[in-house]
Amino acid sequence: MAGGNAIRGSRVGAGPMGEAERGEAAPRQRISFFCANKHESRPAFADEAAVPETWDCPRCGFPAGRDKDNPPAPLKTEPYKTHLAYVRERRNAEDGEAILAEALAKLRGK
Repeated sequence: MAGGNAIRGSRVGAGPMGEAERGEAAPRQRISFFCANKHESRPAFADEAAVPETWDCPRCGFPAGRDKDNPPAPLKTEPYKTHLAYVRERRNAEDGEAILAEALAKLRGK
């Protein structure tokens, strides 16, 4: 396959772009964030932008802080609960019996 198209594999507008076409980039600063797994991430922020206290670690997803020695604790993940488990948190056995008796009385009354 000797011949071919010179622009094969490229798309419209994919040519080399420099600052002359894009304009100058805003001044930026790189801030280090550290997670509980000792990962360091360095996102770039504009100089005039407010830097957040925490940042999500791109490697593990834990929250990362700016203090290397005291990173934020990982978030606790709740295990999956069924609908019945949520109901049992809100009601005790006596309440459940009373609600059941009321519902049965209503059904039998019809």
